[in-house]
Amino acid sequence: MSGPSPVQIREANAHLVAVHRRAAELEARLGAAERTVREQAESLIRKDEQLRGALRELGRAKDRCVSPPLQREIADLQEKLFSSEGTVQRLLTVIQEKDALIMQLKHRSELLHKICQRRPLLDSLLAYMAEGEQLGPLARSGPPSASSSPLPDGAPETDGPTCPLSNSQAFSLSEDDLDDKDLDQTMFGTTV
Repeated sequence: MSGPSPVQIREANAHLVAVHRRAAELEARLGAAERTVREQAESLIRKDEQLRGALRELGRAKDRCVSPPLQREIADLQEKLFSSEGTVQRLLTVIQEKDALIMQLKHRSELLHKICQRRPLLDSLLAYMAEGEQLGPLARSGPPSASSSPLPDGAPETDGPTCPLSNSQAFSLSEDDLDDKDLDQTMFGTTV
């Protein structure tokens, strides 16, 4: 295999010269940009120092212009402002605590309202159960026959109520019973 031709070598050399020229041009532009950025940064630092000095001078001039009684009044007002901010934070905390208490009381109020709505139904149910307790045993005219018994097959006959409710105040509903929306529409009855 033969080496590159003289034309190819000249073209490659010309290409390398162009690449080196372009690299030198870019390096020069980069150096100029770095100098510009450095000069701008130094200028900004000088301006910042000048502005800080001018601000310090304005503060000193303000202090010279403001009388000592006025300075004391300003200090007192600043102290009152800080104290007021602390009071505001404490009051915001108290408000949050009160809001939480209001939510708890609102939930309890809703529960009591539901209980009060169902109270007449419970009172009448307890009255019917107490009336059923007072009736006592059934009078029998003869031996009971299996066909005349009102009880379902296999249910034992008793001489009175099987679960006396002598203390109707102990009756209570579970939370599941209180949440039952169909409770208002249900008919309750007792067979005694």
